[in-house]
Amino acid sequence: MKILITGAAGFIGSHLTELLVRNGYPVKAFVRYNSKNNWGWLDSSPYKKDIEVITGDIRDFDSVYNAVKSCDVVFHLAALIGIPYSYTSPLAYIKTNIEGTYNILQAAKELAVSQILITSTSETYGTAQYVPIDEEHPMVGQSPYSASKIAADQLALSYYRSFQVPVKIVRPFNTYGPRQSARAIIPTVIAQILSGYKQIQVGNILPTRDLTFVKDTCEGFIQIFKSDQLFGEITNIGMNEEISMQHLIQIIMDIIGKDIEIVSTSARIRPDNSEVERLMCNNQKILHNTSWKPKYSLRQGLSETINWLSKNLDYYKPELYNV
Repeated sequence: MKILITGAAGFIGSHLTELLVRNGYPVKAFVRYNSKNNWGWLDSSPYKKDIEVITGDIRDFDSVYNAVKSCDVVFHLAALIGIPYSYTSPLAYIKTNIEGTYNILQAAKELAVSQILITSTSETYGTAQYVPIDEEHPMVGQSPYSASKIAADQLALSYYRSFQVPVKIVRPFNTYGPRQSARAIIPTVIAQILSGYKQIQVGNILPTRDLTFVKDTCEGFIQIFKSDQLFGEITNIGMNEEISMQHLIQIIMDIIGKDIEIVSTSARIRPDNSEVERLMCNNQKILHNTSWKPKYSLRQGLSETINWLSKNLDYYKPELYNV
């Protein structure tokens, strides 16, 4: 059973690619074409000789179709994910997240793929109207990013209902860990502390999030893939816990052993009506329909992330705010 992973060079995608290889699956990694033949995080993977890498562009149907050929299963993770940049270029998110998902669905339909896992996000729920948030919670597009992901999810479900394309929607809450982009709060805080900054510059520290370590998120993908109960369904991956960003930063400082001033800067704060104030996952569906069980506590995951980042600080530019 050959598996195609789009977005395989990225944060979650590279970890998932490696986990599938370790589990014995033949994997084809779809990474964005570039003239330098850069494979992102897969360039430094100890498994790169065991991975078939194919370059292309998720926005280009021809390259997507050719990538899907000969594959039985598709894990679709390729997306634009930075929320601040979606305010700058909403159209880029429409083309990548919506049209890119269409390309995967149409190619999979034409090639009769046996299973397609579409990666969603808890941002599709918007600020919690009740907690914990189950899969029946209303979807509210509070940013162009979240709106594009809502549209992509609904398009995928329409292909399941209209054409019997074997779709599953995987909806992770906030994932963190080694290789995460500096746009996210955890790596940007850790990088600033490890770089010796006297102040930590962040955005809004009051919202709460449900945080899952990347290895647990990837195991969730595999368990959803293995389940026969979740076709045509949305399935959350999360911890059923919430923590404020302020408390999170305090835990990071405690683990590192530093006590540094926290400064909220306007450039890092979302527009008022766009900020998702509260997220907390109801994970009963994945627990009842799969054998998934998270292995990492928050402190364990943060400790592993801090240890990795301390050895890879050169990848980050903590002096810059990258939207």
